[in-house]
Amino acid sequence: MVKVILQLYPVIPATREERIDQRPIGRNVERYQRLLGEWHDIVRAADRLGFWGVSTIEHHFHSEGYEVGPNPGPLNAYWAAITENVRIGQLGYVMSAQNPFRVAEDAAIIDHLTQGRSFVGFARGYQARWTNILGQHLGSRATLSPSGLPQEKLAELDERQLKARFADDRRNREVFEEQVDLVLQAWTQETVEANGRWQVPYPHDDGVEWTMTATREMGAPGEMDEEGRIRRVSVVPAPLTKPHPPIFLSSNASKETVEYCGPRGFIPTYFSKIERAAEFGHAYVEAAARGGRRYALGQNQALVRWGQIADTEQEARQAVADYDVDIFRDLYAGTTPMQFDAGHPVDSVLNSGLWVTGTPEQARDDYVKLWQQLPAEYIVLIYHFAQQPKASVIRQMELFMRHVKPALDELTADDES
Repeated sequence: MVKVILQLYPVIPATREERIDQRPIGRNVERYQRLLGEWHDIVRAADRLGFWGVSTIEHHFHSEGYEVGPNPGPLNAYWAAITENVRIGQLGYVMSAQNPFRVAEDAAIIDHLTQGRSFVGFARGYQARWTNILGQHLGSRATLSPSGLPQEKLAELDERQLKARFADDRRNREVFEEQVDLVLQAWTQETVEANGRWQVPYPHDDGVEWTMTATREMGAPGEMDEEGRIRRVSVVPAPLTKPHPPIFLSSNASKETVEYCGPRGFIPTYFSKIERAAEFGHAYVEAAARGGRRYALGQNQALVRWGQIADTEQEARQAVADYDVDIFRDLYAGTTPMQFDAGHPVDSVLNSGLWVTGTPEQARDDYVKLWQQLPAEYIVLIYHFAQQPKASVIRQMELFMRHVKPALDELTADDES
């Protein structure tokens, strides 16, 4: 049975002309306030319709108003209070620029607030404007994983640019993996000690002078030494889910990320065309097996898709024009290898290979073809709310659950554990 996750990119609704005339529209408090109020109803609808999960993003400094989602934690906490069954999470915390201890604490609290109905997403960070700034103290830089770029894109780079891309990617991966390890330690160990980019305690060799002598008796074993110095820290609270909530990891171009996920049981989340996702699916199964984990093809993996379903194919294309073209042209084509042709805007979006559009029957059949190549256990559905109005988003959710999910359930039923 396929598990459906609703992922919303919080977009301040506006025409392109309004974004120019009212810049920076990302700081328009009236429009953001309306967005938050309507988001409540969409999350409640996901709960009612039987979605497995709801999530949002971490992206900062979006003055243009396309991805106004700087902090998923408060949203997750609010959603926990208004839902009963759906799982709450984010896709995801950008760990190359985050504080791992704050992430561990926030996620653990959300896990308690939901009484175990949570999941956690991690990402490496591809938007340089904010990843480079917020990750500066870690020496981290944004990356688009050059090893996974098409050959024609690599050919556009000179030797200096190519070396810089690979250097940034290596640095980002090093920081990311170290940060994720610290989160896992914070969740699963009584105490944490580190002497890498993070020193715990700080300074590591000297320890932290601590005058609360009761810590020696009441704190975690080894936390305080006999000289009254902190040598380790205990991150509280621990998550309710043991050993921790399910972990999703975004991947769009890097096989290395998939092979990193496999032995750890992380759920790779493919922002990719089906050909690459299917290739990664096999690589994931093999990598997991090397780590002692046995998965069927597609099991413990997620496929991401945008889409528009309507009564007619033309209406579906019009929905793409109304709700998806602007962000594709101005954000995606500007920050990823996606290409935009101003003469054929809707076809540019559809040719990315990441959209499924058409009538309910067409969408069902197209999804079935995808699942025949990779029968993913999870599907992540992305909508550009509130550029796409609340009623339209909820209608899309209803159509997917009624017409598409039953067909995918038949293809993934054997993977259900």
